[in-house]
Amino acid sequence: MPSSKILTTSFDYQGVYPCPVCRIGKISHMPLMETMACDFCHEIFTVNLEQQQIKMPSRQPPLIWRWNGFNWTEAQLEGVELGWGYGLAATAFVVLPTTLIGIVAYYFPPTLNAPITWIPYIWTILTFLSHLAIIIWIFIEVYQIPVTAYLRAMNRWRNGEMGR
Repeated sequence: MPSSKILTTSFDYQGVYPCPVCRIGKISHMPLMETMACDFCHEIFTVNLEQQQIKMPSRQPPLIWRWNGFNWTEAQLEGVELGWGYGLAATAFVVLPTTLIGIVAYYFPPTLNAPITWIPYIWTILTFLSHLAIIIWIFIEVYQIPVTAYLRAMNRWRNGEMGR
């Protein structure tokens, strides 16, 4: 990140800024309103010029980004502070059940002449993948990553409908 204060730009209604949600579109002032909107993902943001921040009110709790003069800081949930304990709990949620299933599959293997000796190994892999998918899903839900809006916008862009 550049550290020069000379090149920084102040956040105001007249500017056009990169969208912090989709990271593809540009947000600009909506006429006759005190809001800004993205031209790609169509998210609407409320503006706080004194604190140089925008808020995405379409979710609860809303996501807030601060303008540092060059780009948007990471999204923060309003009133929620996520610490290192959540990361540790998520890692434990993925690793501990997988390890438990793997240890049981290793110490109590099926008999060699059984027709489905591969089931414990597949079960271990499925345990890892399902727990990891749950954590990824929670992450997407908490930070409201607009996956479907992004895919719809990409589809409109491919079909040439963005200029209409």
